[in-house]
This record gives sequence, C-alpha cells and structure tokens, in this order.
Amino acid sequence: MDGAHGDTPGPADAPAAIRARGLTRRFGDLVAVDGVDLTVPRANVYGFLGPNGSGKSTTIRMLCGLLTPSAGDIEVLGLRVPEQAEALRLRIGYMTQKFSLFEDLTVRENLEFLAAVYGLDRAATRSRVDELIERYHFGDRQKQLAGTMSGGQKQRLALAAAVIHRPELLFLDEPTSAVDPESRRDFWEKLFELADAGTTLLVSTHYMDEAERCHRIAILDRGVLVADGAPGELAGALAGRSVQVHARHPRRAQQALADLPGVISAAQIGNSLRVLSDPGQDSVAAITAALSAAGLAADVEPVPANLEDVFVAATHGRPAEGTDE
Repeated sequence: MDGAHGDTPGPADAPAAIRARGLTRRFGDLVAVDGVDLTVPRANVYGFLGPNGSGKSTTIRMLCGLLTPSAGDIEVLGLRVPEQAEALRLRIGYMTQKFSLFEDLTVRENLEFLAAVYGLDRAATRSRVDELIERYHFGDRQKQLAGTMSGGQKQRLALAAAVIHRPELLFLDEPTSAVDPESRRDFWEKLFELADAGTTLLVSTHYMDEAERCHRIAILDRGVLVADGAPGELAGALAGRSVQVHARHPRRAQQALADLPGVISAAQIGNSLRVLSDPGQDSVAAITAALSAAGLAADVEPVPANLEDVFVAATHGRPAEGTDE
C-alpha cells in the first residue's frame, strides 16, 4: 500500500453516503446480487473487490439508479433509489472501464460537452474546464482528439469528465483494467485527492493491490457480500493462519500439503509457498510434520495475513455456481 491512505477513514459522525439493505437482483432464475447489506461512509475510498462475475457492476448500476433492484432498500446521499434517481443524477459521477469518451472530439470539447449535459453555464464551463485541464495535465493536449490518446491519457480524461459537475459521490467501475501500472498509480493519487476534498468514491476492482489502498473494502463472491471492513482489520482477523514455507522443491511441498486437513490453500509464490489454514490450527507444527513425513526439508514460519488471504478465506467453501456481472 502506498502511504497511509488505507488507515485514514472519513469523519466518524458523518452520515453514510450509501446505505443498502437486502439488495437483490435476479435475472430470470439467476440471482446476480443476493441480499447485500452495504454502508459506505462519506469522504472514503470504498473498494468493491471481486472476480469478474461476482456482481460488482450489477450492484453499482442499482446504486446509481440505472437498474431496478428485485428486492431491497437503497438510500444514496439521503435520496431513495430508484424512486429519486433523477434528483440524484446531478450529484453523482459514473466512470466505467470503457471510459465513455467521444473519440472524435478533442480533450476540451469532451469536457465542454459534459459540462453542457450537466447544465453549467458558459462562464462556469470555461472556468471548470480550464481548472480540470490544468489539474489533469492536459495543457498541451487540449486540442488533441480523444481517440488518438494513450490508455492512461484516456483514463485521466474520463475521470476529469466524470467530475466536471463536482459530484459528491463518484462510482468507478473497474477504471484501471486497461492501463499500465504507472498510469494506475497516478490515477489512484487523483482519487485520494478527490477523497481528501470530501468526495466519496466507490471503486470496483479485481486487483488486490488496489483494494489494499482503500479506506474500506467489500468483497463480493457470486453475488454475496462475504467480507466488509478496513483492509488492515480484515487481515488482522486472520492472525496466525498464514504461513510461509521455504522448500527446495516447492511443487512437491505443495502436493504434500494439498490434502492436509485444515489447509485452505497452498499457493506457490516464487520459490516459496504461502499457506492459509483454518482457524484454531497449529499451522506451523502441522505443516512441518506433513512435509517431514513426505521426506521434504523446509523452513516454516508464520507471516502476517494479506488481502489475498482475506479473499481466499472469505470465499473458501462457497458453492461454485457463477453469476453474471
């Protein structure tokens, strides 16, 4: 995690930006989102973590008022959704992984068009567009066609477009899936600048390193909310369950641990294994004994849990049926 972003919650006494209870969405016989309860504090970067097909995009579309829930209650910025979705529209921003830019318009024209959509007058548009062009480093590119820019540049322009009307709440659906690591890093700095200025952000991702940056995260698995909290708190709850194994033959060690009772996963990382066990296990002793019985010498040591361990623990043992996004 970069800096201390993940340890900086928003005001404790502020009302929630988003509150959903029993949120459910069915598509025929498929339950894409299943009874989700969600509370997103204001001025937080709140992460939605889950694989493709976990229901993240469906949930975001319901929270925005773009999709009607099959069941459940939603309140966003004090408004009931979907009943008051039209009143909510001017107070939120929405950015998708496809960036939703007009590729045959210039940088400046894209921003001016969105300003008109949101009802900014001519003077306000000029001032706001100038401000965003400077903040997002488009001073020498404002006449460039959006369609000719790199992925990272399109990403920055899409973010500038999404905040043209100064939304109180910004939804970002897999916003970094198509850009390089340096652009991802710069993008996240921009997100924290927005949060520091009071904007609430809900960001869906399937990248563990991005989820670790968030103030809080929710983990969705096949439409069900399986974990919710600050990344450090969720990892801390797994204390004593993560072990690192250094063995000369890590693949053989992994095979020896595959069926060991109490072991949830044994993943090879470079020349070592990261092993996650059920709660209440004496992991080091059991793993050492199992490897010794297999004739394998190894160093076995406990390590702090990380967010990947949290994800594996939260989703372990759940039914294998998938859902669509």
